[in-house]
Amino acid sequence: MKYLNQQEAINVDQDLFNDYKFSVDQLMELAGLSCSHAIAKCYAAPQYARVLVCCGPGNNGGDGLVCARHLSLMGYKPRIYYPKPTPNPLYENLTHQCKSMNIEFVDATPDLENISQQYDLIVDALFGFSFKPPVRETFVSIINVLQNTKLPIASIDIPSGWHVENGKNNECDFEPSLLISLTAPKLCAKFYKGPHHYLGGRFVPPALREKYQLDLPEYPGTETCVKLS
Repeated sequence: MKYLNQQEAINVDQDLFNDYKFSVDQLMELAGLSCSHAIAKCYAAPQYARVLVCCGPGNNGGDGLVCARHLSLMGYKPRIYYPKPTPNPLYENLTHQCKSMNIEFVDATPDLENISQQYDLIVDALFGFSFKPPVRETFVSIINVLQNTKLPIASIDIPSGWHVENGKNNECDFEPSLLISLTAPKLCAKFYKGPHHYLGGRFVPPALREKYQLDLPEYPGTETCVKLS
């Protein structure tokens, strides 16, 4: 299976948009749904119902908003930390959908000392493969929580703060307990040592697989995600 560098990941996305005419919200919905399914396979609702979903301002954060909505429909009780909402109709609609389903948005960064009493699981949807360090001031406090919490963390596509190709760095080196790669794994996933690695985003056309020689695993049956390790 091929692991994508940053430019390849960008090119694959652009091909999906331009050559195959997928819309951003289409891919976001499918990606977020697959993330919720991967989370449910590893962290079942009765034991891990209280979920903090941390969303950034880009597409990764949009995936997180979709994921939170589907987790709610699956019996979880997500709350969303979204410190820098994106002033864009797509993200505003995703936010509205979550609020319409009575999913709470929290304004303050969760307190590290008490987070284990409030939540069972954290979903990291802050930064995706376009991230370039350093971490901006708005997100320093929540990255500190991810760095130091003992709660399990499910990272969407990239562990936030990791270099998309080189993995951990001095500023951010937390290891999520679940990594959900989307479309195809990025190079940094080679450095992932956690217990659960899934692939989600079952929407890659066969010709696109061939063009980039992705050699993706087969998804079992009607599953939206597949376990890699």
